[in-house]
Amino acid sequence: MVQYNFKKITVVPSGKDFIDIILSRTQRQTPTVVHKGYAISRLRQFYMRKVKYTQQNFHEKLSTIIEEFPRLDDIHPFYGDLLHVLYNKDHYKLALGQVNTARNLISKISKDYVKLLKYGDSLYRCKSLKVAALGRMCTVIKRIGPSLAYLEQIRQHMARLPSIDPNTRTILICGYPNVGKSSFINKITRADVDVQPYAFTTKSLFVGHTDYKYLRYQVIDTPGILDRPFEDRNIIEMCSITALAHLRAAVLFFLDISGSCGYSIAQQAALFHSIKSLFMNKPLIIVCNKTDLQPLEGISEEDMKLIMEMKAEAVKTVIGQGGEPTNDEGVLLTMSTLTEEGVIAVKNAACERLLDQRVELKMKSKKINDCLNRFHVAIPKPRDQKERPPCIPQAVLEAKAKQAAEKEKRKTEKDLEDENGGAGVYSASLRKHYILANEEWKEDVLPEILDGHNIYDFIDPDILQKLEELEREEGARLEDEENEDFEMDGEELTPKEQAALAEIRKKKSLLIQEHRMKKSTAESRSIVPRKFDKDRKFTTERMGRQLSALGLDPSLAINRARSRSLSRRGRKRERSLDRGDNDAGDAMDMDVDQQNKKLRMRSRSRSRSKSRPPSEVAPGEGFKDSAQKVKALKLAKKSVKKRNKDARRGEADRVIPTLKPKHLFSGKRSIGKTQRR
Repeated sequence: MVQYNFKKITVVPSGKDFIDIILSRTQRQTPTVVHKGYAISRLRQFYMRKVKYTQQNFHEKLSTIIEEFPRLDDIHPFYGDLLHVLYNKDHYKLALGQVNTARNLISKISKDYVKLLKYGDSLYRCKSLKVAALGRMCTVIKRIGPSLAYLEQIRQHMARLPSIDPNTRTILICGYPNVGKSSFINKITRADVDVQPYAFTTKSLFVGHTDYKYLRYQVIDTPGILDRPFEDRNIIEMCSITALAHLRAAVLFFLDISGSCGYSIAQQAALFHSIKSLFMNKPLIIVCNKTDLQPLEGISEEDMKLIMEMKAEAVKTVIGQGGEPTNDEGVLLTMSTLTEEGVIAVKNAACERLLDQRVELKMKSKKINDCLNRFHVAIPKPRDQKERPPCIPQAVLEAKAKQAAEKEKRKTEKDLEDENGGAGVYSASLRKHYILANEEWKEDVLPEILDGHNIYDFIDPDILQKLEELEREEGARLEDEENEDFEMDGEELTPKEQAALAEIRKKKSLLIQEHRMKKSTAESRSIVPRKFDKDRKFTTERMGRQLSALGLDPSLAINRARSRSLSRRGRKRERSLDRGDNDAGDAMDMDVDQQNKKLRMRSRSRSRSKSRPPSEVAPGEGFKDSAQKVKALKLAKKSVKKRNKDARRGEADRVIPTLKPKHLFSGKRSIGKTQRR
């Protein structure tokens, strides 16, 4: 299937723009610096390259224009005649011919001047030849400026043409102006053709697409045609004539039987007979439109006679396709695009007629024999006279019958609403699905107040008895939980231990409550120093009494509290024993008396604790042993050596210093030393 898409044609620049594009590209893509001191062969090569490059660019651009514009003799006759109608075939070919001639002239100019440049004897002579060559090329392009402008206008117009496939299934709509052609295509396709109540609203071909029996059909709306000689028809009408002449399509000839289009039925019949030669070998349907204004039965006898004559001509196309002469169904149809009555029937009839004709043509073609050889139609033969009806299990039949019965019986709320007056009248009952002992109770009205009492207080007569049972059950559960509290590790505690545990828990709850109260008032409560603690709540004596009452030894806790007290600030820090020296110290002090030992302890100065060597592994550092830690430290030192040498601040310091400051390495040298450079 050949697709004609004229939107891809490259833009054609004007003559002046053409020259600017080529010369600027030559300036950018070729060397620009030359000196008279160069060898003459180098000078010749420099200017020959410029001439050749310019010629190649002109040749490529002009060749693109010639190749992308369609050749009227090579494309489908429909598009060939359409372009001839719109642009005049002679002018079109002449413009492309001038472009082709310009391309050949530029190639010849380049060839001649390259020969001359081979014998250039100086820089001046070579430059003059280059200027002359480029100037003559630009003069040639200036002369074809009007042809380039004409081709650009044609390109813009062709880009707006609809993409019509001449070989696909096509429905063609034709008739007088303002008879309802555009309204019909708007109804059956998604095209949006302008519809106005005056003639020649449609000035070009419009294309829409519709589906019928899972096949895509192309619907073409043509401009209106007037009944006048062929020579007097304008470009708009000639577009319709071209489509009728070259497209293999089903033709719908529209008639306005109401006369509201401004043309009588006799005038429309005359147009039909004048162009009926274009309907040969095409399915033809006569469509009587605007039946909402004038029914077909209400027209005069003369007009009916004209319509019957047109119908007889349309029947001939049926006979030409191999149909029966008595089969005149689908030849004369009526419809109204305003009320959409008969629109789908007209579309279906046209698609069906076109499909039948295309199948008939394919069956008559030579290709069908090659296709039939590949097919084999298998027809089963009966093996005996016994009938074998389809067997469906009884359970399946019963299930289907039950499902069909449920579907028929079941009524939705929407159906009930429609039966009982619709929305606003019918109110759906929310009680219809209540499960009660008696179906009559569903719609009973339940009172809220009865004899001055709330009815809900008497719904359950045993409510007080049930409440007492719940309270007893709750009390029993609480007792069980209390008893469970005095079980630790699955063993029963003695009464004394239970009393101590209860006392501890009570004290703990009081402390928690006190802490919560303090925490809630912490912001507004001032901090009271220890010396103003009149109640003496936090003392070591009190803590000792409390711990002793609980059966615990308070000495360790008291000593720890006193060692952390603020009153130790005035005392000297006692010397702590060095790690690893405990045994030695003990052995040394064994033979010394206690008094000398105390004096030594007082006079000995404070010493710092023993430092850990770098290779020792501390817990949490992630090393297996000291050897691994030593190796890691060596690698770390080695990795930072280069960074330190480059004066980097860290791993992320990637600044690139200015190695050659511009103020030291730019400008002309003056007289003097240049050591700083």
